[in-house]
Amino acid sequence: MTGSDFVDSAKDVARDTNDHPVVTAAARIGYAANGLIHLLIAWAALGIAWAPLAHGTADQSGALGGLAAQPWGRPLLWVLVAGLFGLGLWQLTEAVGGWHGSGREAVFSRLKAIGKAIAYAALGGTALTFARGGQSDSRSQSTDITATLLGSPGGRILVAVVGLATLGIGVYHVIKGWQKKFLRDLVADPGEVAEQAGRFGYIAKGIALAVAGLLFLTAALRSRPDEATGLDGALRALADTPYGFALLTIVALGLAAYGIYSFFRARYTKL
Repeated sequence: MTGSDFVDSAKDVARDTNDHPVVTAAARIGYAANGLIHLLIAWAALGIAWAPLAHGTADQSGALGGLAAQPWGRPLLWVLVAGLFGLGLWQLTEAVGGWHGSGREAVFSRLKAIGKAIAYAALGGTALTFARGGQSDSRSQSTDITATLLGSPGGRILVAVVGLATLGIGVYHVIKGWQKKFLRDLVADPGEVAEQAGRFGYIAKGIALAVAGLLFLTAALRSRPDEATGLDGALRALADTPYGFALLTIVALGLAAYGIYSFFRARYTKL
C-alpha cells in the first residue's frame, strides 16, 4: 500500500466513523454535557461574585466534582463521560475525513478540529476521574504544568506561547459571538432565544479565556507558576477589579447563556 492509499483509507474509515449513528448520538450528548458543565461553572462564578469567600472552584473540575457529590451524580457523570469522549472522537474523525476547503483555510479548520478533539477528550478524562470516585483540580493542574514548563529550557517562552494562544482563542470567541458566526455550526435556525444566548455566551466565554491567557502571560513575565490559575483564577481576577462584582456577574450570566446555547447546539449542530 502506497502512502497515498494509506491516507485515502484512513479518510474513508474516518468518514464511516464520523457518520455512524452511535458516534453522532454521543456527540450530541457531548454538546449537552458541555452545556451542563457551563451552567455549573456559571453558578460557581455567581457564588464568587456574590460571596467572595465561597468555597469551590469555578472551572470544569469544580463543576464535575459538584456533580459527583450528589446522590445521582455518578450515573450522570458516566453519561457525560460517554458523550464527551464521543464528541472528541467525532471531532477527530472530522479532522481526518471531513471537508475543510482548501489551502490555508483547510489547515486552520483541521487544526481547530484536532484542538477540539483534544479538549473534549481531556474533559472526558476529568469526568471519568470523578465518575470512578477520584479527584481532580484544574487550577492546581494548570499551575503544576506551568511550573514544569518554566523549569524547562525556554520555559518562559513556552508559557508565553500558551498564554498568547489562550488569549487568541478568547478573542476568537468574542468575535464569533459578536458577529454570530456560531450560527454557521447549525443546520437550521434555532430561534431567537438560542441566537441571543449564543451571542452573549460566546462573548462572555471569550472574555474569561482572554483573562486566563493574560494570567499565563503574567506567569511567563514574572516566572511565577502560581499566577497561571486557569479559568477559576481568571474569574476571580475579574472579581478583584474595581467593578468586579458587576463584571463577574455579567460574565457568569454569559457562561450560563453559553450553556443554554449548547443545549440548542446538541439539537441543531451539523454532524
